[in-house]
Amino acid sequence: MYVTPNLYRVTKPNKASLFKTLSNYFGVAFLKLLSILPYKVLVSIGYGIGFLAAHIPSERNQVVQTNLHLCFPELSAQQIKELSKQHWRLLGRSLVEKSIIWLGSVYQLSKMIEVRSEVDLSDRKPRILVNMHFTGIEGSIILSALAKEKGWPRTSGFFQRMKNPFFNRKIVEWRNRFGGNSIDRQGNSLEIIREIRKGSFIIIAPDIDLGIKDSTFVPFFNIQTNTITAVSRLAKISGAEVCMMITSLKPDESGYICKISKPLDHFPSDDPVADTARLNLAFEKEIRLRPAEYYWVHKRFKNRPFNKTSPY
Repeated sequence: MYVTPNLYRVTKPNKASLFKTLSNYFGVAFLKLLSILPYKVLVSIGYGIGFLAAHIPSERNQVVQTNLHLCFPELSAQQIKELSKQHWRLLGRSLVEKSIIWLGSVYQLSKMIEVRSEVDLSDRKPRILVNMHFTGIEGSIILSALAKEKGWPRTSGFFQRMKNPFFNRKIVEWRNRFGGNSIDRQGNSLEIIREIRKGSFIIIAPDIDLGIKDSTFVPFFNIQTNTITAVSRLAKISGAEVCMMITSLKPDESGYICKISKPLDHFPSDDPVADTARLNLAFEKEIRLRPAEYYWVHKRFKNRPFNKTSPY
């Protein structure tokens, strides 16, 4: 019987594919190396990266400058420049700290992040923890890491897909390594509602522009800003109480404090737009206390009301 030779032809990977694969595994190896360095050394490396990033012209540098000018019009050009440098310094630190967030042990995470809560985290009440994009945003991993020891429920939350499928899969695995549950943001509201009702920690960070769908324009630094209404809607459907969760640097910069507040009074209301505006006001209040720590590299104002031109 004659067999067509093409059926047995082995397709050789092209150079671009091979380079991408090698780059991915090199990235993982580099993260593992960073995760075993002494913490003070790791932080110093991060500050160095942040210093370089602040002085290299780039699109993201322009985004930071634009955001700061929009949110702090009262500051001079020199003050904006200094604030931008402080931000990049802390952002560089947070980037290398991802090695501990994603690969570190419970001991490493406990040394880096301290939890202070005004609610009983073991009571398993339906509860949404509203996180925001400070440079220490992924400090929520400490709740997952300490869950078994403290008798806390597992941690669930939405994640945004990455463009790199390899790292998208890896980061989900790393975030879930203590029993957490990362839920794809696309079309999985029912799953998150089930997790809320089971008493899992539900963490949502609504202070980014995810597009017009399921969003509304409400004030943020006196700017009408596109903001998702998910927190209000999910709390209303599930009967969950809503607490703020802020992870910020300690005053001596030796690590982070993850603070969980008492439930917000009279939240949610019957008006998701008013609820969303209320959260933005709370975010702004926190940001003004430590402006350099906020995630200014995000294009927070890219979608404008009435199809106005993006400032970026």
